[in-house]
Amino acid sequence: MAEIKITLPDGSEKCFESGITVEEVAYSIGKGLGRVAVAGKVNGELVDLKTNLDSDAEVAIITLDSEEGLDIYRHTTAHIMAQAVKRLFAGVKLAIGPTIEDGFYYDFDLEKRFSPEDLEEIEAEMQKIIKEDYPIKRELVKKEEAIRLMEEKGEAYKVELIREFDDDYVSLYHQGEFTDLCRGPHLPSTGRVKAYKLLSVAGAYWRGDENNKMLQRIYGTAFVKKSELDDYLHRLEEAKKRDHRKIGKELDLFSFHEEAPGFPFFHPKGMIIWNQLIDFWRKVHRENGYQEIKTPLILNRRLWLQSGHWEHYKENMYFTKIDEEDYAIKPMNCPGGVLVYKNDMHSYREFPIRTAELGYVHRHERSGTLHGLMRVRAFTQDDAHIFMLPEQIKDELLGVLKLVDDFYQVFGFNYHVELSTRPEKSMGSDEDWERAINALKEALAELDLDYEINEGDGAFYGPKIDVHIEDSLGRTWQCATIQLDFQMPERFDLTYVGTDGQEHRPVMIHRVIMGSIERFIGILIEHFAGAFPVWLAPVQVEIIPVSDDQLDYANQVKRALEEEEVRVEIDDSQEKVGYKIRQAQVQQIPYMLIIGPREVEENNVSVRERRKGDLGAIKLDEFKNRILTEIAEKKY
Repeated sequence: MAEIKITLPDGSEKCFESGITVEEVAYSIGKGLGRVAVAGKVNGELVDLKTNLDSDAEVAIITLDSEEGLDIYRHTTAHIMAQAVKRLFAGVKLAIGPTIEDGFYYDFDLEKRFSPEDLEEIEAEMQKIIKEDYPIKRELVKKEEAIRLMEEKGEAYKVELIREFDDDYVSLYHQGEFTDLCRGPHLPSTGRVKAYKLLSVAGAYWRGDENNKMLQRIYGTAFVKKSELDDYLHRLEEAKKRDHRKIGKELDLFSFHEEAPGFPFFHPKGMIIWNQLIDFWRKVHRENGYQEIKTPLILNRRLWLQSGHWEHYKENMYFTKIDEEDYAIKPMNCPGGVLVYKNDMHSYREFPIRTAELGYVHRHERSGTLHGLMRVRAFTQDDAHIFMLPEQIKDELLGVLKLVDDFYQVFGFNYHVELSTRPEKSMGSDEDWERAINALKEALAELDLDYEINEGDGAFYGPKIDVHIEDSLGRTWQCATIQLDFQMPERFDLTYVGTDGQEHRPVMIHRVIMGSIERFIGILIEHFAGAFPVWLAPVQVEIIPVSDDQLDYANQVKRALEEEEVRVEIDDSQEKVGYKIRQAQVQQIPYMLIIGPREVEENNVSVRERRKGDLGAIKLDEFKNRILTEIAEKKY
């Protein structure tokens, strides 16, 4: 047989007879590697272990301790779940079953609604399939044959998918009596799955289209080790306790109403958090040379055509008519910010021009994607637009990245960075895009920031840096975005007068730090589990008199603290002191001041902290200095 050359990831080369499998290559490297191998990567493409190699290739062996290996493991678990569902529920039809972050799901068409008891039964059947240890085999069949097979099985959704394939051949995977349409790869057998859990059921339209049938989506997760699964399930339970929707209701911060789906209503205590964040944001921006502007909520269709939003973002916008002309409610603030720039002539001496706007925007989100404050239809962006000379790009990018870092430090957030490149739907020349991407890379390199490339996820007008913050549960949230834009200045004919007296084109940066203030508040609620730092807490001090005899002194203490702008309440109810303390702790109030006869007599207060408990009696001035320092330093 012909000989082929295999190049391994370390650059070493091995020669084999043509037709050798990826699994055999793994064993040739080492028996240990062969035993733990689950798939291969041939010339950059993931393949099954049984794949034959018939020409020279670059080959890597995939194991379960890699992200790719874990993804294959979870994909196989999704197939095992589908096989179990097919065994248990007559007439069920299969839709799709991909992996997602931390797990997988599968969509089913079944008249009966899945119950929690059904999930337990499915899990038990999955265990049987795993114990039976079916080999998982890939078969390449002609498209027509695949359609015939799926029609015989009554799998209408699979038939629809296959008919849309351009290839003449389709890959099917078999495990026991079960066959599914799939690109793969998969584990060698069902017995390789060890730890899994089905989590929930939700509705999902076929292909995400509201005009299609509603299916049932079962979510699950799988890990290589049971200990890892247990850790993950513990984090999920903790996340449920921290759910911002639950805490927001308990602390009376915000609400949603069926009269305005996806539009949050902020209550007085929620507005305190909102305004504290805004005050901090304004202070930071004044210190960094930004000027605040405000632009209209509704703008003429002509503007959105000129900006490119009408072509690239129309499906997410809301519209209205004024005097028989088409207008749009703004989904983004940048066109308005551009008009402010165009209102005056500009000289090179003015640059950089940094404008900031707390812009209220509306974007249409499908009802199924709405999720508390995390996904809404109207929100406030802490937006900013920087207009600059081409030679100022690097310094301005560095300034924005430094500002982002300083801002997140206040909340104790760690973060990582992604660089998003040109999407399929975009505008501008290849040269402009390359120039913009290189500028972002240079700024990140200057600060020695590691980053991942997120191919094709840039804005339609330019590449961007996305900053993902990490909360106290280790979850990540994309918040800050920094977009470098050569297109808007071109489309709106923005100019400035240069040193040569001629007109030139400025460059723009679009950026947010919190992103959506509503969403940022949701993140903070879950990050702190409702126990906000003192500077953010809606009520900072709860005064708890032991009896009505201490009310006069309690009110004196309240006035003294309010003079320093400390947010204070008195619990003058007839409940016992222990109950009042528990209620204050449920409300996550940072400090409780217990006032009894001795405190009145000695002119002090007994301090209780929500986490540390009783701190003892101290003079009011001492407590005042303590809390004012904590507020000023924004301790978290």
